[in-house]
Amino acid sequence: MATRRALKAVLVDLSGTLHIEDTAISGAQEALQKLRSAPVAVRFVTNTTKECKRTLFERLQKLNFDIHEEEIFTSLTAARNLVEQEQIRPLLLVDDSALEDFEGIDTSDPNAVVIGLAPQHFNYTTLNKAFRLILDGAPLIAIHKARYYKKLDGLSLGPGPFITGLEYATDVKATVVGKPEKPFFLEALRSIGCQPEEAVMIGDDARDDVGGAQNAGLLGILVKTDLHILASLDAHEIPVTARPLTMAI
Repeated sequence: MATRRALKAVLVDLSGTLHIEDTAISGAQEALQKLRSAPVAVRFVTNTTKECKRTLFERLQKLNFDIHEEEIFTSLTAARNLVEQEQIRPLLLVDDSALEDFEGIDTSDPNAVVIGLAPQHFNYTTLNKAFRLILDGAPLIAIHKARYYKKLDGLSLGPGPFITGLEYATDVKATVVGKPEKPFFLEALRSIGCQPEEAVMIGDDARDDVGGAQNAGLLGILVKTDLHILASLDAHEIPVTARPLTMAI
């Protein structure tokens, strides 16, 4: 295990940690203001695929968060980078509001499936099209595989169950680009110029935020914003530091 060094960077989750939809988590703005006074770099890392980065930034601005757009690193960005590197033409199963982050990508005659959270596209016809493409050899790329996410009215299904269904039907394992995958955290840190042992990750998901960060060599801090998730910690078997957000930073 790498020796911990002096803290240089803090990665912070967004949805469920700082806000839920158009509502800020109680105390989150104050906690972020406190973090800004510390001599550390900050990046906001998110698996959110419901909207493009620009729309997400505008939402956070309206909630009075001290955040700069260039500080946000999303799984949509990571997915686009992979699509460009592999020079593939994806069938994009993402929310229409997220399509802006794929502008300029050739989607004609698709030879790959890229899937995020896309409730309006999770129907038999579209999923069957994806199924047939994968059977014909198209790679399956999951922007992330979250089982659920938090909305104001409660937990809702994430893309994970739908991706797992395609994996089961095709006997093909998806390539995952977002949290909890190690390259996602390392890419976020690369833009800062620090090593994993010099960084911490703060988030509300024991598996994707904390477990993923720990697997990448960061320290993980779990915030108490969801009692349902906290109650399931034993099932994850992930050693975590769980604190109120205002105390975590």
